[in-house]
Amino acid sequence: MVTNYEGEAIEFKETLPLLPVRDLVVYPFMILPLFVGRETSIKAVEESLNNTDRLILLSSQKDITAESPSPSEIYEMGTVAMIMRMRKLPDGRIKILIQGLAKARIKEFVGTEPFYQVKVEKVETQPVTAAPATIEALARTVKENLEKVISLGKVLSPDILMVLEDIQDPGRLADLVASNLNLKVAEAQKVLEILDPVERLGHINQVLVKELDVLVQQAKLKANNKDDLAKNQKEFFLREQIKAMKQELNDENGDKNDEFAEIREKLMAKALPADAEKEALKQLGRLERMHPDSSEASILRSYLEWVVDLPWSEESKEVTDLQYAKDVLDEDHFDLEKVKERILEYLAVRTLKGAKAKGPILCFSGPPGVGKTSLGKSIAKATGREFVRIALGGVKDESEIRGHRRTYVGAMPGRFIQAMKQCKTTNPIILLDEIDKLGSDFKGDPSSALLEVLDPEQNCTFRDNYLNMNYDLSKIMFIATANMLDQIPGPLRDRMEVINLAGYSQEEKVQISKKYLIPKQMDEHGITDEHIEFHDEGVEFVISGYTREAGLRNLERQVGALCRKVAKKIASGHGDKTHILSATVEELLGPAIYSHEDSNEYDEVGVATGLAWTAGGGEILHIEATKMKGRGITLTGQLGDVMKESAHAAMGFIRSHAAELGIEDKFFEENEIHIHLPAGAIPKDGPSAGITLATVITSLITNTYISKDIAMTGEITLTGKVLPVGGIKEKALAAMRAGIETVIIPWKNQKDVLEIPAAYRKKLNFIPVKNIQEVLEIALVDWNRQLDLDQTKRKDEKTSKPRTKNDQVAA
Repeated sequence: MVTNYEGEAIEFKETLPLLPVRDLVVYPFMILPLFVGRETSIKAVEESLNNTDRLILLSSQKDITAESPSPSEIYEMGTVAMIMRMRKLPDGRIKILIQGLAKARIKEFVGTEPFYQVKVEKVETQPVTAAPATIEALARTVKENLEKVISLGKVLSPDILMVLEDIQDPGRLADLVASNLNLKVAEAQKVLEILDPVERLGHINQVLVKELDVLVQQAKLKANNKDDLAKNQKEFFLREQIKAMKQELNDENGDKNDEFAEIREKLMAKALPADAEKEALKQLGRLERMHPDSSEASILRSYLEWVVDLPWSEESKEVTDLQYAKDVLDEDHFDLEKVKERILEYLAVRTLKGAKAKGPILCFSGPPGVGKTSLGKSIAKATGREFVRIALGGVKDESEIRGHRRTYVGAMPGRFIQAMKQCKTTNPIILLDEIDKLGSDFKGDPSSALLEVLDPEQNCTFRDNYLNMNYDLSKIMFIATANMLDQIPGPLRDRMEVINLAGYSQEEKVQISKKYLIPKQMDEHGITDEHIEFHDEGVEFVISGYTREAGLRNLERQVGALCRKVAKKIASGHGDKTHILSATVEELLGPAIYSHEDSNEYDEVGVATGLAWTAGGGEILHIEATKMKGRGITLTGQLGDVMKESAHAAMGFIRSHAAELGIEDKFFEENEIHIHLPAGAIPKDGPSAGITLATVITSLITNTYISKDIAMTGEITLTGKVLPVGGIKEKALAAMRAGIETVIIPWKNQKDVLEIPAAYRKKLNFIPVKNIQEVLEIALVDWNRQLDLDQTKRKDEKTSKPRTKNDQVAA
């Protein structure tokens, strides 16, 4: 039984939440604030506040640097405390006011997640057995020593001496002194664990005696330093007098004038714009009038060095030989014809127009590993320009783009000015890597600052906060890379010419592996053609069984793994040549990680094959539906809002055409439709599954089979129209991998089919459709119903003769 700060009796619970304290020891009867920032500690505090007694065990950790201390790193002896007040801080931490109540020992850790919970037993203080005179003498000695410590400069609250006068209990006196001495954790814990009050007070007296010795020695050192300082000041004044005499003799100004003359000469040689030259010379004049040892002089000297080191008129000699550029791009990258064509077009314009042609601002968008960053290096090589990469992933501070003002300590220019200094030319290629990963916080929005950089009408007068003068960025060729265009703000995306890089097909990956990846990995691992031979069969098995990606990164890792296995075999003395076939791959890398994407084995009711686009390439979706007693529609499989709306739109269309489809009205009143999209752990969203959902629901209600040999993609409207979607190439490749040859696509997506290489187009049968009636005619087996979807014919019906069979919509 203990009492709180209001004198109320409180009884311990056997189990309490534990709050590990990092850099102090809490004693009973102490009232002090604590700042809590660790997630587990915050949860422990919240658990305590949820209890009526608001008790928590405070125990110090042995290693103050440990971020997540284990039970063995926490002292067993601690203090049970009550949380008197709690306040949340803007930075996510919380501030609590606690009062220590009693000592307690940890008996057992009963829980570790999401915070520590421990069984505790109260530790009773031993009774006082010493004579009152002995206690009084020891208490006076402690107070006198503490007063000496304060007089020698130890920073303590002056009120502590007044508080100590009213305390008679030796244990509380020792705890109060210990809590104000700022002892190290181990020493303070030792005081806490001494249960005899008189012994604890005696130990505190020994600590005070040691502190007195340290303070006396420190005072002596300060006195010696004071004498040394006086001596140094005298020498400084003498040196200054000598310097003044040298100035009168014109002996000192020579070196300084030489330095300023050198800076002025470099500035004039740089051919700066008039405004920039005026500003630079103004700052140089200020520097000449300053004392060379002042902090302002150091800042100005660094500023002028930046101005001098920047390229103002220097340009790289650009290569405009189209054939050379084409050969370089073809040598470094397979396919990517659209990008290569765009670079050759730019070089052709430069050839005709010369230096007046503005540098393009391109954005390569596509899944990871398709070669966006390496393509930037190849373009620099093909054009003969310098190459600089600026990583924008995670940048949240606007000053990273515009620079810091010189008034701040450690101020520097922004990343673009730093890049220009690095490349030493005004017309480099700057790669803005991962531009879709830019962030923003209270320090500003870097994506907004990029608007000026990437605008050809503005970047000729880009103004960095550090330079405080206009700098021309218009000659730079900017290339940005992104995985998801949706995450780039609209105004910024509008300033860039977007070129989409789709994923590679299996055949393309085989060719890239043979031409680029395999030779590179063999060279890195020290093996030659005498040691290993890759066969197409083995490479195809690696691609299909061990990687599932649109790019090539995992494929390169797996090829490297095969090379390492062979290198180990050779180093062990087995020099036979290894042939990489399917069986060899499985032997070296283990069982395949991924199974082949297969189409449905047979025609089914309520099961259709849809096509989806992901950041890793195209995927097939087996959409399933079933019915049961009930009402409404249930959607599962981690569907996003857009996909759910597509399902409701499909359902709305079917209900509005129930009579034409041969569906009784009471069906929807008596049956619940459940639609599921495997795999359930992967989030899915987008409108492109609309026609697939409509087909599945129609098949389920009318009990009609869906052809297993057909995959489809397209958005559906309430009137049954099929709208275009994106990612046609990736979706077509996914269908081809699954062995499906017939693909239904929206009518307006026919132009996207042309982006697919001719060799793959021949393997697939693309059927463009305009409305859902055409989809049902193709996908449903033995479908013989007609939907009236032609608005014009319905309008003519009211003013002309009755419709005949020839007037119906043809599939």
